[in-house]
Amino acid sequence: RALISLVPPLTLIFIVLGSIIGGVATVNQAGAIGAAGALIMAGYRLKDGEARAYWPALIAIGAVISIFVLSSIFDLNIKNIQTPADLLGISLGIVALLALIVALVWSGMRAYRIENTLKGVMIETAKTTSLVFIILLGAAMLTSAFRAFGGEELVKEFLTSLPGGFWVQFLIVMMVIFFLGFFLDFIEIAVVVVPIVAPILLADPQANITAVWLGVMIGLNIQTSFLTPPFGFALFYLRGVAPSSVATTSIYKGVVPFISLQLLALAIVGYLPSMVNYLPTRLSLLGEQAPPPINPRLQTCLEETVFVRFQTNGDQIRAAIEKARGLDMSVVPERLAKPFTESFDKAGNTFQLLENIKTAELTMKDATPAYAPVHDRVREIERDIRRHEEIIKSDETELRRVRGDDEDAAERRTRLEASIATEKAAIEVLRTRIPGDWKDTQAAFAKLLGADKSARLSYRRNVDDSYKPVSELRAVLNSTDELAALQGQMDNLVQLAAAGDNAATEEAVRSAASAFGAVAGTGDITQALRNVATQIRRNPTDQPELRKLVDNARQAYVDELAWRQQAVASIGEGLNAYDDAIKDTIGVRQQRRLPDDIALDVAACMSHHRNVSLSF
Repeated sequence: RALISLVPPLTLIFIVLGSIIGGVATVNQAGAIGAAGALIMAGYRLKDGEARAYWPALIAIGAVISIFVLSSIFDLNIKNIQTPADLLGISLGIVALLALIVALVWSGMRAYRIENTLKGVMIETAKTTSLVFIILLGAAMLTSAFRAFGGEELVKEFLTSLPGGFWVQFLIVMMVIFFLGFFLDFIEIAVVVVPIVAPILLADPQANITAVWLGVMIGLNIQTSFLTPPFGFALFYLRGVAPSSVATTSIYKGVVPFISLQLLALAIVGYLPSMVNYLPTRLSLLGEQAPPPINPRLQTCLEETVFVRFQTNGDQIRAAIEKARGLDMSVVPERLAKPFTESFDKAGNTFQLLENIKTAELTMKDATPAYAPVHDRVREIERDIRRHEEIIKSDETELRRVRGDDEDAAERRTRLEASIATEKAAIEVLRTRIPGDWKDTQAAFAKLLGADKSARLSYRRNVDDSYKPVSELRAVLNSTDELAALQGQMDNLVQLAAAGDNAATEEAVRSAASAFGAVAGTGDITQALRNVATQIRRNPTDQPELRKLVDNARQAYVDELAWRQQAVASIGEGLNAYDDAIKDTIGVRQQRRLPDDIALDVAACMSHHRNVSLSF
């Protein structure tokens, strides 16, 4: 009984959360999964001890297992039925789905009829949902009014004016949220406070934090505040279930170690952001919807990972390049052979270009300790100057709107002119604090930044130019069998043209052009087929010319297939070996997705926060 009581709910929890974390289902879809699972469990709990109590649950379990098994054997895409096996898989999947529906309906009828359980659950759900939405509506109204009256700008101005940069701002925000957690529920804090402060903190390039890390830090903070007297929600929950012999002051004293542990966890997560960022980044890079390796956000960490691989496997990569130089490209057309042979020199240059990146990076790092304090101080002064300039602009606008020559108008003019003069004087004082050699210092560091950027762009262009000819030639040769399978369509086109049936020939040309267009590297054949289609439209009565164009298309097909088959036999194996040797280093940017081992290294690199403020 304990097993039956504990295992299903725990399993449902793992399935719901696992489907979200694994990227199988969205949050809404996972909620539907949880609702269906809860309905199935209610179906047998309400019939506890009776005959056939577990039948709906067993049917549902069997149906779900059947669907998973069928999905691993068949392609259960109803739009992609091509063979009898596909039709069989779809049919069996429909049967399993119908069984699952039967189990859900059966359990739903039990929940509806027995003790009116389903109605009670729906009413409670409606109450909770309404409560949450009322809170959301109130929070949205409060936030909108707060922003409309300039509250957000005031908060931003207050935070950005604090000395110490991002971490002082972050500490102030966390302390405010911690204090609010004494009195407010997490929903109010999440929808009122977070939308105001989060954009300010996320926009700071000095910390360059992720939204995931900020959300986890705020969540831990709120969780900690729920344990703190006098109005910690968790303490009231405990007070409600504790016996009367346990005093409230004892609960307050007993919670101190737990608060200390929470604060320690908060400090650890703040100091080691990779503890939060690594798992989401890893799931993102390993998932089906992973960004391609050429994504700009991945480049810095990808280059660091590839640099290590070049250091480790550099000799093997050089040997593979030299071996590929010896491939006999005489059978390959010049349009493919020339870029391929030229790519070897570019591939060899990759080593030096990576060294140039490391040299530029180290030079910039050496200059950063001396430049960063000056940069931060000047940017802070410039921020203060902009604040004074905004006040001047506001005062000048108000001054232009002053009308009349009475005493009140004269007093306002005097006050505004004095304010403008004071602000201008403050700006001049601030400008004197900027070091005299600041422009030269900034220009020198900007030159280092430019050198680093130029080195990286040169490397990226070089590796792309080095690998594209390899991938294009390999794609062409790998589609040789696909091209050979179109022999029947080409023969059918020749026969129709010889018979003089223009309508059938035009339809065959259209079908053949579509089929050949789907095969890599068939531009000559598709162009010849387009010439045939043009001839049919413009001069269908000139049969000799039409047959000549059809013969040209057939000859282009024969020539294309012949050289491909020779190339596959002579260089196919060597080309594949060369591609395997460089695709995870020189060619990694051109892959559809990152290899798993590289994705793990890139995820570890990206999980750390990077200070990018020196670039601004």
